[in-house]
Amino acid sequence: MKILFVGDVVGKVGRRVLKQLLPRVISELGPDFVVVNVENAAGGFGLTAEVWKELASLPVDVFTSGNHIWDKKETASLLDHEPRLLRPANYPEGNPGRGLCVLSSRKNGVPVAVLNLQGLTFMTPMESPFRTADRLLATLGPEVKVIIVDMHAEATSEKQAMGWYLDGRVSLVV
Repeated sequence: MKILFVGDVVGKVGRRVLKQLLPRVISELGPDFVVVNVENAAGGFGLTAEVWKELASLPVDVFTSGNHIWDKKETASLLDHEPRLLRPANYPEGNPGRGLCVLSSRKNGVPVAVLNLQGLTFMTPMESPFRTADRLLATLGPEVKVIIVDMHAEATSEKQAMGWYLDGRVSLVV
C-alpha cells in the first residue's frame, strides 16, 4: 500500500502549495491513502472553520495535528464534528475530538487506522503517548493491518523512541 503523508502545512503559503501540488503528486505517485498535518494551517497557529472548509475539499483521507490545534477557539467544534480531523489522542478525556480513526482506503477499501499522538518532552504534561498507543492499538480489530502513527513531539529522541517502541506493531511512525 502506498501512503502519502504531508506535514506540516503552515499558513496561507502552505495551503496554497498543498492545493496546487497535491493533485499532481497524487496523480504521479498514486497513493492509496493520504494524510496531512494541519495544526499550523491558519496563519501558522491552529485551524479555523474557513481554513478547514478549504482543506476539507482536498483529496485527503485524514488530517492530523499537534499542540497548536488548540490555538484557535473555534477548532473545538471542528474536532467534535469532523471525523477526518484528529487531535493528539493522549490529551485528557473530555477534550473535544478524537485521536484515532479507521477509514477505508479509497483505492482498494483496505481499512487504515491513523493514530495521532503528542510527546511529553518540552510539551504540556499529559498522558504518556506510549501507554495511549498501547491502549488504542488494542482496540483495533484484526482486519486493520495498516496503522499510521503521527507522533507530534519536540524532541527527536522521543519520536525515535516511539518508532522503536511500535516497531512491528504499526506500519508507519511519522
